[in-house]
Amino acid sequence: MAVKIKLMRLGKIRQPYYRVVVADSRTRRNGRAIETIGKYHPKNEPSLIEIDSDRAQYWLGVGAQPTESVQNLLEITGDWQKFKGLPGTEGTLKPQVEKVDKLARFNEALAAANEEPTTAATTPKKKGGDRVGKTADAAPAEVATKSDDVADATKDAAEPATESTQS
Repeated sequence: MAVKIKLMRLGKIRQPYYRVVVADSRTRRNGRAIETIGKYHPKNEPSLIEIDSDRAQYWLGVGAQPTESVQNLLEITGDWQKFKGLPGTEGTLKPQVEKVDKLARFNEALAAANEEPTTAATTPKKKGGDRVGKTADAAPAEVATKSDDVADATKDAAEPATESTQS
């Protein structure tokens, strides 16, 4: 049986991640695997590559052939150089950024919010007359002025226009 070390694709569309698996070379890409020896997340920055070095050395030692992409990953982690006896067994794997605990981030944001100055607002408040919705107190006064205007209009219609002659 020909054994290969290959990648098994998982994840969503445009969000792939892979498992590094040991499988029969005749199985399909996401088919049955003999053993899972690592994982690879290419979308992270820097890419996450975790391979169990002991198991990789074992499978390479018993004749498992890595695919090109897996061989590149093994070179990055240094497992391929270790297997071949080449210098540079430390590899070129970049360390992952430490994740900050959500509670710690929340506490930092809370402390930053408490340190902000508590002065007045930087922009002045709008006047009450500019509002679209009037209050209940303003509505009756408005109605009264309209009824007064109607009464004045009827009074003006009964009297002749003599305003300009009076001083």
